[in-house]
Amino acid sequence: MKRIPVPDDWQDHSQSGESYRDAPAFDVEIAGHALRLLPSGEDRFRELVALIDSARTSLDVFFYLFQGDYSGSTIRDALLRAALRGVDVHLIVDSFGSDAPASLFKPLQAAGGRYSVFSPRPGIRYLIRNHQKFVIVDGERVMTGGFNVSDHYFKPPEVNGWCDLGLLVEGPVVAQFAKWFAQLEAWTADQQAQFRSIRHLVRDWDEGDSEVQLLLGGPTRITSAWARRVKQDIARGTRLDMVMAYFSPPRSMRRLIQRLAERGRARLIMAGKSDNNATIGASRSLYRSLMRSGVEIAEFQPCKLHMKLLVIDDVSYIGTANFDMRSIRLNLELMLRIESAELADRLRELIEHMAEHSEPVTEQWYRERASWFNRLRWWLGRFLVTGVDYTVTRRLNLGI
Repeated sequence: MKRIPVPDDWQDHSQSGESYRDAPAFDVEIAGHALRLLPSGEDRFRELVALIDSARTSLDVFFYLFQGDYSGSTIRDALLRAALRGVDVHLIVDSFGSDAPASLFKPLQAAGGRYSVFSPRPGIRYLIRNHQKFVIVDGERVMTGGFNVSDHYFKPPEVNGWCDLGLLVEGPVVAQFAKWFAQLEAWTADQQAQFRSIRHLVRDWDEGDSEVQLLLGGPTRITSAWARRVKQDIARGTRLDMVMAYFSPPRSMRRLIQRLAERGRARLIMAGKSDNNATIGASRSLYRSLMRSGVEIAEFQPCKLHMKLLVIDDVSYIGTANFDMRSIRLNLELMLRIESAELADRLRELIEHMAEHSEPVTEQWYRERASWFNRLRWWLGRFLVTGVDYTVTRRLNLGI
């Protein structure tokens, strides 16, 4: 892979030999799919730029958040290079999540690339957040995961970059991504598109029956494919390992986790650091009841946690959805559901590596922190993150 330079402030200049290091990338082949897992932010950055530079015919790109910092400018430049060599480039960003100025993309548009904004109008449609992140190259390869385009998502843990997970995929499921992008593209372009039409797209999504499936989540009246399938897997599972940035699911999901813990093992690694401390409080407000059912909980300490990963028996979920009310019932999300004992084992090795650098939540830990005032702040954090967008609650850290 071409060695894309990174800024000096992305590097660790400490002398400690004991600091946490992201796990290395690894590869797995499943049912005609080649998967490359990328726990390292720098690996994700280099792979993303190299992937864009490899495009020959088309680049379909969607990101919830795109910033005009070093990584945003570098990735914009890669998209620009693609457009200049004749690649059909279309970038869509979410209007609420992204804060890059439109001027950042003027050179791309001048070179023939397209730049669009997922921008709900005032009214009920305004509630929709498209929290997805994916890049499709030539209709043959896709890169997805929890990361956005911002330096924070590519810096190493030593300088408090987000701990996240990227996934590079080749295989039949890429056609599903292409189909979804085409539907999303058409909806974004239609200034008269209605709230109910995006709900219908999510509701009617057919994920198929392959070992590797693209599941969508969104504001449907009935349970979306992603939420429905994960509930089914937890309901019949005996082992759950979850690494989750934001955890405040509805009661029905919590009960499923508690029942799994009672018949098997449930381990949750939650965020110990975040730029949105209201979300930490929201998770902590649920610890006591989960622990009473035997759920094992730990908080990741080395840096901010942004990963969205579940491993249920031999099924793995990787993608953009947090395990909270907004990601389960409102946001547009995508998750890859992958049936593979080999991948589940490899991901549990990653989770074990993270667990070694996490602080266990014990009864003593809880008693020392759960004063009435802290429990009030935790409850308030859950109330806020359940009903208010992340970018709003980020400004309301509540002193947690």
